[in-house]
Amino acid sequence: MRYLTEAFVVGALKRGRPVEQFLGPIGAPGRPGVTYVEVRPAKASYEVYVHTVEDVGHDKFFDLVEFPPFDADADEEEFGRLIATTEDPSAALTAAQEATGAVPGKWVNESMVQDEYADFVRAGRPADQSPDGLPWPSRRACG
Repeated sequence: MRYLTEAFVVGALKRGRPVEQFLGPIGAPGRPGVTYVEVRPAKASYEVYVHTVEDVGHDKFFDLVEFPPFDADADEEEFGRLIATTEDPSAALTAAQEATGAVPGKWVNESMVQDEYADFVRAGRPADQSPDGLPWPSRRACG
């Protein structure tokens, strides 16, 4: 089972484990990128980050954290853009969903977002829908 139920997502966050969701392609054909959202536990809060990276992967390289930032001017130490901070894990998930279009049934454990990206690559990098046939989330805070 790749996707986490809401109870498992909240449980993971409460145990100090981040969760992620692949949001799909961004950019243009000449400059492709991909984006994903992460909810990360912090000291007394939960932080929501959007990551946008160049789509430099191939059939044997799916490690999104190794991809260069999509914005060449972005500071590599500041990888990801903080878009929300909440005191409650459920509120963090809601903030992520409202800001990025993430959907409740697609959250995965940390680093499993790479498997989502691998499916995207193997499916031929579809621009209009995810490999499971559903439309990509709206990109309110992703660009």
